[in-house]
Amino acid sequence: MKLYGMPHTRSIRITWALEEAGLDAQFQLIDLAKGEGNSPEFLQINPAGKIPVLEDEGFILSESSAICNYIARKVPEKNLIPIDNIQQLARHDQWSLFALCELEQPLWTFWRHTFVYPEALRVPEIISCTEREFQEACRVLSTGLGDQQYILGDDFSMADILLVQSLLWAGVSHWKVPQANLNEYITRAIARPAFQRAREKEKNA
Repeated sequence: MKLYGMPHTRSIRITWALEEAGLDAQFQLIDLAKGEGNSPEFLQINPAGKIPVLEDEGFILSESSAICNYIARKVPEKNLIPIDNIQQLARHDQWSLFALCELEQPLWTFWRHTFVYPEALRVPEIISCTEREFQEACRVLSTGLGDQQYILGDDFSMADILLVQSLLWAGVSHWKVPQANLNEYITRAIARPAFQRAREKEKNA
C-alpha cells in the first residue's frame, strides 16, 4: 500500500489508522505548499488534487473517512469498526459524519478565509461565526461522549480518529476545547502507541 500525504494535514488520520490496524504503507510525500497536489501526475491519482489518498494494489481511494473504514475492514479482527453490531455500526457512522460535517467544517471554513484562499476571495465576516459553530459542536460531542472512554464506549474505533484529529486541529487554530471530558478524551487517544508511532512516521517523512 501507498499513502499519499503530507505532515500536519488530514493524512495523519490514515497514518494513525494504519498503525492501529497493524498495516504497513509507503508514505509518499505530496508537498501542497509546492503545488504538488496540482501536478499532472498527482491529478491522475486524485483529480481533486487533495490528500490523503490510499493506493492498494491499483485500487485508489480518497476521502479520509472512507479510507479509515477501508483499512478497518481489511483487519476485522481488530474491531476498529463494529461490523457485527448494526446499531453500534450506525452510531459509528453517526459520529464519523458528525466529525466531518459539524466539528471539522467550521475549522476548515476558518482556515480557508484566513489562510487558504487568496485575499480577494476571503470573507472576513464569516470568521466570527466559525468558532461559535465549533463550540456548539463541542457541546454536542461532550454530551455524546459522556463519561465513556471512547465515542462507542470501551472500544476504540475509526470514528475516534476522525473526532480527535479534528479536536487537535482546533488547538492549531488557537480555539479552546472547554469541556473536561473532551480534553481527557484527547489525552487518552493521543497516548495510544499507534498515534505516537504515526506522529513519528509523519515527522520523518
